[in-house]
Amino acid sequence: MAIYSVNQINAYISELMSSDALLKRIIVRGEISNFKFHSSGHCYFTLKDETSAIKAVIFRRFAQKLRFRPENGMLVLACGNINVYERDGVYQLYVEQLVPEGAGALSLRYEQLKKQLAEEGLFAEENKKALPMRPKCVGIITSKTGAVVHDIFKVASNRDPSVRLLLFPVSVQGKDAAGQLVEALHYFNAHRNLCDVIIIGRGGGSMEDLWPFNEENVVRAVYASNIPVVSAVGHETDYTLTDFVSDVRAATPSHAAELCVPSREEWLRRLALLENHATDVVRENINIRREQLHKCMNSIVFKNTYYLFGAKYQQLDLFLTQLDNALQKKLDAKKNMLSILAGKISLLNPQAALQRGYSMVYKGKQVVKSTADLKRSDKLKIILTDGQVLVSVEDIAKDM
Repeated sequence: MAIYSVNQINAYISELMSSDALLKRIIVRGEISNFKFHSSGHCYFTLKDETSAIKAVIFRRFAQKLRFRPENGMLVLACGNINVYERDGVYQLYVEQLVPEGAGALSLRYEQLKKQLAEEGLFAEENKKALPMRPKCVGIITSKTGAVVHDIFKVASNRDPSVRLLLFPVSVQGKDAAGQLVEALHYFNAHRNLCDVIIIGRGGGSMEDLWPFNEENVVRAVYASNIPVVSAVGHETDYTLTDFVSDVRAATPSHAAELCVPSREEWLRRLALLENHATDVVRENINIRREQLHKCMNSIVFKNTYYLFGAKYQQLDLFLTQLDNALQKKLDAKKNMLSILAGKISLLNPQAALQRGYSMVYKGKQVVKSTADLKRSDKLKIILTDGQVLVSVEDIAKDM
């Protein structure tokens, strides 16, 4: 009996499974569990039913083609082949295509992405931008052929020929459509002076035809636009994710043109109404002011100013009289005090003492206050009220 290595056994089983026609191309129905999205881009999960389970893997090149996001508990149909993963010695399903059972992949992807973007706030009303009242130019993102661009140009030109229309032609279906839609939105936002509002749309079609307007990169580009965006995708009953994220959703391309381009006749009519209203308001204000002026001119205040200010004049006179009296009283008190001070000062004046018969005796520059300050032959100066006398001391008597 031959002896084989583990690797040889796994390789042998792998060869057997690879040569089995049934396992080369097989569709397996099961419920997803333990789903993991690896950073490499590969997806790993388990397919199970009531009694069994099988490991499965979706390599990145196939995972990129998925039109929905697989989730645990989802019932799917997995198409691929079964083989052995030789390193671990386990067989697993190598999935090339994964489709939800019971619901179309596009419908499921639509609902999943709608829920995700709504939770992020991309559809919130507070993020919507108002359309300009008087746009000078409207940017249009749609196919250059077909009825859509014709309808928009026709309606816009009829409503106001002065508004310029700028077309950025794109594919509106197919694998290149989403990228071109994003490019057009980026272009208009990079050249903001070109247009004031953007219409993005196409005619009706199946869900597959309209799918580029559901692509996540397109929806996010609409949300990021600094220029207001009006969506006009399909018919009134068609709703794409671009409709939810746009600032305004139009039922049809013609309706989008009506929303973006105000009617010139309507503007002229509104201006005429505003002019008439303004005239009426001004006229009414003039009449009110005229009536107020008339009442003022006939008022007793204007006819007899003393009626308004007479009492104030009298009160002012009383205040002035009281002020004069108070000032005079204060002045008299100051004069009396000054007279008293002058009398006191006069008593201290040496000249007054001289007039009362007193004299002042100087020895040199010193006033003689005592006989002790004198000696015989001292020269003295005696100051009287009407002059002075020079004398010499002959004798000094201590007692009077």
